Amino acid sequence: MTEYVQTRVSNGIGFITLDRPKALNSLSLDMVRALTDVLLQWQADPGVQAVVLGSSSEKALCAGGDIRFFFEAGKATPMGGSALLEDFFTEEYALNHLIHYYEKPYVALMDGVVMGGGMGIAQAGPQARVRVVTERTKMAMPEVNIGLFPDVGGSYFLSRAAGALGNYLGLTGLTVGAADSIYLDLADVFVPGERMAELKAALAAADGSRVREVIASFGAAAGASQLEAERATIDRHFSLASVQAIMDSLEQDASPFAQKALGAMRQRSPLMMRVTFELLKRGASLDVADCLRMERNLVRRNFEHGEVLEGVRALVIDKDNQPVWNPPSLDSVTDEMVDRFFEPAWPTWAHPLRHL
Repeated sequence: MTEYVQTRVSNGIGFITLDRPKALNSLSLDMVRALTDVLLQWQADPGVQAVVLGSSSEKALCAGGDIRFFFEAGKATPMGGSALLEDFFTEEYALNHLIHYYEKPYVALMDGVVMGGGMGIAQAGPQARVRVVTERTKMAMPEVNIGLFPDVGGSYFLSRAAGALGNYLGLTGLTVGAADSIYLDLADVFVPGERMAELKAALAAADGSRVREVIASFGAAAGASQLEAERATIDRHFSLASVQAIMDSLEQDASPFAQKALGAMRQRSPLMMRVTFELLKRGASLDVADCLRMERNLVRRNFEHGEVLEGVRALVIDKDNQPVWNPPSLDSVTDEMVDRFFEPAWPTWAHPLRHL
């Protein structure tokens, strides 16, 4: 294991603790490799009956990929063609695929920030997953805010959200809490934050066959979902046929909810909102492997274009919060620009995720 990924096995349960608190457990390539290695070992080990993923800090399970690394590696070579970047996204998406199809109960303690890459390591498939949230949970797929798109399987799980909820989350990048996470079917059980230490102790003392039972005994009501209350508004706007139509519709709605969504979209990369809209449309008819292969292609195209490098520069490196998006406005984004992201970067037989 790396210094940031701690593991142990107790009573048939494999515990993984992410321990990079200063970076909110942002994933490095070494962390991705450590997670993949231990999950493959445990999947083949009959002595491990379940896996519990957690954090050493209540501030975050995982805030995403290490975007400072993205910037440094992407800037170091022409057109973003860094071998380390290629390895990171290929191996991260392969890890997401492994988790989705994991053969044993896979518990994600989604306490604190769970965004981007953090969602990718929390969203196991329906047969395995047990996703726990607290009142501290801050969940989002905020990639359009840094000039990227909802990846790590986002084209799969967002496109399957009810109604237009996936478009809302993907295009605004806004954060939701515990009740909304459960309403979105991106979480399963609410546990009060004050009981999380007790839950972890109970899991450590439990048998591997009882993880679901133990967690259910701590479950409580998460409260009212704002997204459920605003569902009609979301569907009315975000089910429209284009990003421009969505924004035009939101402009005619004076409600605070609609204006907050519109304000967020005005800050996002116009190109990547268009790409995200198309991504979710295509993802709705693809399986997990094909979604991840599509996303892997889009990552290559994005770094060739450089939009994510500008987004990270503005929000994380220089912190001027003034990204110079290319193109700068939605009406400047052409269909040809969007189509370019979906053009194959490799022959099918050479795709880095061809074996999924």
